[in-house]
Amino acid sequence: MELSEKLVLALPKGRILEEVMPLVRKAGIEPEADFDDPKSRKLEFDTNIPNLSIIRVRAFDAATFVAFGAAHLGVVGNDVLQEFGYSDLYSPLDLDIGHCRLSLAMPVDEAEEDPKEWSHIRVATKYPNMTREYYAERGIQAECIKLNGAMELAPKLGLSRRIVDLVSTGGTLKANHLKEVEVLTHITSRLVVNRPAFKTRPQEVSYWIERFREATQDGTASK
Repeated sequence: MELSEKLVLALPKGRILEEVMPLVRKAGIEPEADFDDPKSRKLEFDTNIPNLSIIRVRAFDAATFVAFGAAHLGVVGNDVLQEFGYSDLYSPLDLDIGHCRLSLAMPVDEAEEDPKEWSHIRVATKYPNMTREYYAERGIQAECIKLNGAMELAPKLGLSRRIVDLVSTGGTLKANHLKEVEVLTHITSRLVVNRPAFKTRPQEVSYWIERFREATQDGTASK
């Protein structure tokens, strides 16, 4: 098979990167040494596959790189997929990693309120689209204040009594005297593919989908 331009795999920084790398390696991809060097400033890395490179970007940006064709494959949480709704992203595989949930939280001393009695709420969140849609389906108008981090400060400083954010263990909420009130959706990370790339390079892209599928099945079997 004649190969044209290099395929690019977009991986998210942070906790998900640690969880996904065993699958990447099981799929047969080994990045260059700089990838594991914390002092390296590189953002794109060669691999043992001559026509495949890896870029390491923020979780939200991984979806954008793949959706607009700058990367051909990527690893993205379904929170990001739902928030952006990119039409050119195809998600063929749940990698069964990055388990967490998108939840609404409030100060502990106010958390006994019944969400069924709400009609209008103000929410600080990184996920305004998902939050508005979730509460609109329940007849509640959600006024969303977009924040990219430090969500837990919003109730303390009077910006908003409620926040919607990703929750894993709940430790951060507890440390900031907040309580999880409602789960909007459960999150896992997915392998995503650029749809035009899937159409123009079906053999290459399908090959890597299957390699990741096998890696995921191996991981499930070993649990």
